[in-house]
Amino acid sequence: MRDYLAIPEAAGTAVIVNEVGEIGLDGAVLSESNAGLRMAMLANGCVCCMLGSDLAMTVEQLLDSSAAPLRRIVLETSGLSKPGPILRGLASLAALRLRVSVVATFDCLHWSDVSGFEEAAAQWGGAQALVLTRHDVATPAQVAAARDAAQSVNPLADIIDCDDRRAGTRAAFAPRPPAATILPDVAGPAHPRIAVMLVRWTTQPSWDDLAAWLDNLAGLLGERLLRVKGVVAVADSEHALLVQSVGTTFSAPRRFAVPADGPFLVVIARDASANEVAGVTPIMPIGITLLGTPDPFARRAVGSLRAF
Repeated sequence: MRDYLAIPEAAGTAVIVNEVGEIGLDGAVLSESNAGLRMAMLANGCVCCMLGSDLAMTVEQLLDSSAAPLRRIVLETSGLSKPGPILRGLASLAALRLRVSVVATFDCLHWSDVSGFEEAAAQWGGAQALVLTRHDVATPAQVAAARDAAQSVNPLADIIDCDDRRAGTRAAFAPRPPAATILPDVAGPAHPRIAVMLVRWTTQPSWDDLAAWLDNLAGLLGERLLRVKGVVAVADSEHALLVQSVGTTFSAPRRFAVPADGPFLVVIARDASANEVAGVTPIMPIGITLLGTPDPFARRAVGSLRAF
């Protein structure tokens, strides 16, 4: 975060942290806004504020404050945070139509040491961008292994892999369009706890059935559901729909062009199986391919699943 605030592009950024002092920037001037929000005014036109008891209220207070015109708000969470519950905490701000992005780090040296933790799975699986860190002390082989592992865990994420620290920082915080293209085959081995499933409908569902299926998928998997994204064609609309979620928090569906390879949906889940997803009601004709499965026979078997 400190690297980002040091570049010109960061002007107009507000950073929410648990304690203002943690940001540790020289020249910060602490103040109280009219809403009672403890803030640090930074020399580059940025604001640092202390997280209150309610995240949505803290965001609203920042937006209402006249301290500085804001272009973006960054919530710097702890390593034990899960993005799904945090985004659910912002649901009351839906009318503001804020664009939300989740960025997580992926340590080139120690990613395998923490990969079994639920918090790591939730952060990696729910991220729109995974930033490879510790380039300066990792060997090229370690960086390559981390890159493959990151892509296997979350092939929907942008993998930020830069030797130049400032370039990586810019890429991590760059705006991300809601692009959705068909996935390439995952290069790395499957994660032992995170399943990446490619779901295709063999016939177009109705919107009501699709909405019920997604709701029941979230209800079945709960916190095990890390990410959903894809473009689905529905029978009662001439337009395909972009569907996406982080955890069980879904964005409003929007019209989207069908990819060249046809409609698809990617489901990233922890400790879940293709059989569970195939059994979600209402039962519809779907095919599920488990991406990253090292055994090609297992991959074909899962790919031939049909639920009718």
